[in-house]
Amino acid sequence: MYSSKYQWQRIRRRVLEAGETKRGVARDENMSRNTLKKILATKQPLPFKRRKKSSSQSDQKSANGSSKGRMTAPRIKQSWMQWLYNVERGMDLNSPPQDSEVNRYLIKLSASPTQHRPKFLTILAHLSGFSKRSISEHLGLSRNTVRRYINAYQTGNFESILKQKERKLLHQDESTKKIVFELLHEPPSLSGFNRTTWRLMDLKEAINKRGIEIGSQTIRKTIKESGFRWKSAKIVLTSTDPKYRDKLEVIQDILTNLRSDDSFFSIDEFGPFAIKMKAGRKLVYGDEQPIVPQWQKSKGCLILTAALELSRNQVTHFYSKKKNTTEMIRMAKLLNEEYANSNRIYISWDAASWHISKKLLEFVEEHNLNEPSKPQLILAPLPASAQFLNVIESVFSGMARAIIHNSDYASVEEAQRAIDRYFAERNDYFTLHPKRAGKKIWGSERTETKFTKSNNCKDPLYVR
Repeated sequence: MYSSKYQWQRIRRRVLEAGETKRGVARDENMSRNTLKKILATKQPLPFKRRKKSSSQSDQKSANGSSKGRMTAPRIKQSWMQWLYNVERGMDLNSPPQDSEVNRYLIKLSASPTQHRPKFLTILAHLSGFSKRSISEHLGLSRNTVRRYINAYQTGNFESILKQKERKLLHQDESTKKIVFELLHEPPSLSGFNRTTWRLMDLKEAINKRGIEIGSQTIRKTIKESGFRWKSAKIVLTSTDPKYRDKLEVIQDILTNLRSDDSFFSIDEFGPFAIKMKAGRKLVYGDEQPIVPQWQKSKGCLILTAALELSRNQVTHFYSKKKNTTEMIRMAKLLNEEYANSNRIYISWDAASWHISKKLLEFVEEHNLNEPSKPQLILAPLPASAQFLNVIESVFSGMARAIIHNSDYASVEEAQRAIDRYFAERNDYFTLHPKRAGKKIWGSERTETKFTKSNNCKDPLYVR
């Protein structure tokens, strides 16, 4: 216990210089008089020597079941507790005051985070002479960990074990987002769940079946940070088409093998929407509150029909009075003239009734038979209730944010001029900077105009 020379000298001064009685000093220091006599007999602690045991003592100890470790454990523990108490007070009595190495680690210990305290205490205990076994027992660390900390200190690499590795959160990983939204876009029945909508527990089970360990909290954060919420079904997240995967594979196969003289179009209608004052976010001063009247007289109505060519990122559009097959045939003829140099024109749209009518199918068949010199029209319909796969929805969302939200056009013609200018500037940009739709967003589209089964092209915050 009294192995520190500073403790040894302090006790000797109390008896030999201050004149205190041996009985009083032994009582204050909680030691026996025999121990005090040994301290007074020598000026500094004697080095440890293993005491020779007689054969009779060895036989007696083995008979009693005692061991050296058990006899010295309380003494080691008391020495450790005394050292730890001194360390917490900011000084190590087992080391000289002028030891700058110990003082440096004492300062670091006082300012270290909780997770680093065992590392600094390991080094301080090592500098104070404690064995690795003792450090391991009292700090609750494995011997390999203690050995690693001490080796790092001795080789000058101790600072490296203090640096925490940056861990990427699972819900921020792109592969996690991809697998979650791939499942969300499929009907639950395809994964064996007899339900019409997904539940969190079902998503977790379906993902785990694919060999990916992921928790419910991670799935919840992934969906929330992507802008979606568990609400009543105003936002379509799930396709109800039983042939969802088959139709998706057909479209992906077309896009994979698309030639330079082929054109693939994503087609849809925007509207009808009324021309009147629209709500939206705007910059205001102080406590001013923007107001949009609930009841307004409409200045007209507008339907926009548009097609996005994915390879060249160009938009072709016109205005319609109705959503019907006639307008779709009109769009097909317009694309046939505008892209007359193409070999094949692929047309992809959702499963609206006027997109799959007999009249439209007859027109396509007749065109391909009677006009072989012109581009062949090939239909590539999207699965039912899969607006999230229609890439042009992303362009519509960006257009709405840019020129419709916060708008108050005086007439239908003024709104049309704004829309025409928006698409003209967009087409000019991608003519000067040719890129396939998906790697760069022009304007303020929310998502990449990219066809993937995990993409969410339709802005959940925008409802038309």
